[in-house]
Amino acid sequence: MDHVCKLDMKSDEYNKLTKGSKTMIIRGANRKIIPFERVFSGDTIYFIDDNYYGKVILKANVLDVLNFSEMIREESKILVNKYQYKLQLTTHQYNKWAGKKYIVLIEVNNVEIIESFSFDNRGYRLVNKWILVGNIKCKK
Repeated sequence: MDHVCKLDMKSDEYNKLTKGSKTMIIRGANRKIIPFERVFSGDTIYFIDDNYYGKVILKANVLDVLNFSEMIREESKILVNKYQYKLQLTTHQYNKWAGKKYIVLIEVNNVEIIESFSFDNRGYRLVNKWILVGNIKCKK
């Protein structure tokens, strides 16, 4: 399965991923929404630059996925703190994700800068800055 994930360029996610200091992506909500329980080891994530929506600029493999549910606020904060060394969240990002009831942590490897291409997102719902696409090669 291929996924499209919108990068937070203000938080320097692009550089953190390409330099290897960030090896984990987080998404969370107070209910089950994408990508919770929809990402699996072996999947591929294509990253879109949020400054130019639609331009795919990075690609990574999913190494491992951890889904956590029904957490209380403090449990969620403890979890995010535990993985902060892989997440490399800014204060703004931490405040956005820590404390959520449902959290998915997606560990990535083999991050590579790719020749950018436009992704036509018509027909897809962007939820949590995430899109499930099946096979991106068929959707360009």
